[in-house]
Amino acid sequence: MKKIDLMIFDLDGTLAATGQDLVNSVNYALRSIGLQEKPAADIIACVGDGVTKLMERALGADNHRHLKEALNIFSDHYGTHLLDNTFLYPGVEEVLLKFSETKKVILTNKRYDYSLALVRGLGIEKYFLEIIGADSMPFLKPDRRQVEYLLDKYRARRENTVMIGDGGNDILAAKNSGILSLVLLNGLGDRNTLRKMNADYYCEDIREIIALFEGSCAEK
Repeated sequence: MKKIDLMIFDLDGTLAATGQDLVNSVNYALRSIGLQEKPAADIIACVGDGVTKLMERALGADNHRHLKEALNIFSDHYGTHLLDNTFLYPGVEEVLLKFSETKKVILTNKRYDYSLALVRGLGIEKYFLEIIGADSMPFLKPDRRQVEYLLDKYRARRENTVMIGDGGNDILAAKNSGILSLVLLNGLGDRNTLRKMNADYYCEDIREIIALFEGSCAEK
């Protein structure tokens, strides 16, 4: 097994199944400005690069003039309904408990306030040292500077740090910073696209991590 000093987790599609609530809030925003709703799969395909990109893609180029209004409507609705249908994936808490002594953080392109509300609402905040959201730094995944910050802050060895996620940005963030990448294929990302990106590890179930990695004791 590979020894791991620091585990960097994505949030949406990795720890929590957030897709339905994102879809509902995007479609609520589209309806509110008089546009037609979109199929869930089309909206899920827009996820991964932050809320502005999500709404830009959902609106399409012809409706860009509605972006500010749609963002405001989405933000208000999602902030109230982000836990309506969202749940932890099976095995998540088992994995977090197994690696309870290993340093763990969340790195997501989701806004910090949404991320904190989700993590608290799902009862897993206690497992993480830090949450870095889309507005926590002036850059998003896959920018390597976020990972470099974490490596330095937690004195983690590059070769013993893993990025765990379900999207292309997670793989690219790992590759850009020289850490390991592990991809969960049953999240929000397109599995065929992810397979072509040559991550270090691929898993169908997050519990497979237990057989792959050996945790390190966190410094007190």
